[in-house]
Amino acid sequence: MNRLFLCCCLLSLGVLLSSWGFHAHKLINRMAVFTLPTDIAGFYKDHIVYLTESAVNADKRRYVDPDESVRHFIDADDYGKQPFDSIPVHWKAAVDKYTENRLYASGILPWQINWTYYRLVDAFSEKDLPRILRHSADLGHYIADAHVPLHTTSNYNGQLTDQVGIHAFWESHLPELFAGEYDFFVGRAQYISSPLAVAWQIVKESFSLVDSVLAVEAQLHQQVDPDLKYTYIERNNILIRTYSPMYSQRYHEALSGMVTRRMRGSIINTGNFWYSAWVDAGQPDIRHLDKLVMDPDSLITPASEQQILGREEWKE
Repeated sequence: MNRLFLCCCLLSLGVLLSSWGFHAHKLINRMAVFTLPTDIAGFYKDHIVYLTESAVNADKRRYVDPDESVRHFIDADDYGKQPFDSIPVHWKAAVDKYTENRLYASGILPWQINWTYYRLVDAFSEKDLPRILRHSADLGHYIADAHVPLHTTSNYNGQLTDQVGIHAFWESHLPELFAGEYDFFVGRAQYISSPLAVAWQIVKESFSLVDSVLAVEAQLHQQVDPDLKYTYIERNNILIRTYSPMYSQRYHEALSGMVTRRMRGSIINTGNFWYSAWVDAGQPDIRHLDKLVMDPDSLITPASEQQILGREEWKE
């Protein structure tokens, strides 16, 4: 009985550990490589294994770095009903208006994207292979997080609307089930002149979808027998409760392609940011760096019982 109670409180390991799920984050970084122009596509393809496997390092750091969690979200609704009329785009202006402590309390995701972008520009300028790859992997992660609606609201796990568990359901469980059906050919990466403006635009678009993410699930919950909403599966010799295939299918269909559109946006924008950072660095010749092989960073995958140092958004 104790074993069943404990396991019912947990999602699968992949869901518990990560935003978008480890599988989705890796897929986004991997597919972003194929959006790049030929000038740098070869370099990124040579390191596609590193970029794929290290796509989840930012999530792993949440278990060892207490400052990491706030880099993955921004609770826009903390700033009022029309938050983007209130929040200054630039960090200094936002600090002057709200103080750093206030900003960190509500998350710093769009600014983190911008900071990581310019770290990547510097790494390209210095032809520093480890930093190019590390910041590329992290940048893809933060951009992907910004495409998730529930990373932009204080009701991040449905805890304010009696929908606890919806965070992992939307961003991890659905992609795990249905990503194989998605079309990830998103076109060629383009130069962006203002990465900060684009980061904010992504966040605004995600925030505009929050009400739909919650309302669609709430309506479906009313239509489905509670006994049919969940099922139990065994993973790694552990019995866990998860959303049933039927309920997942119906929610996925009711969202009318929202998850695939946000994943596609994550892919093309990751490619756009990578390419633009290289251009802003002066388009350095990095072909000779390909001779060095980078192994994925040795961050240990957290144990299922390990706690995040910061806000835990994925708990049922």
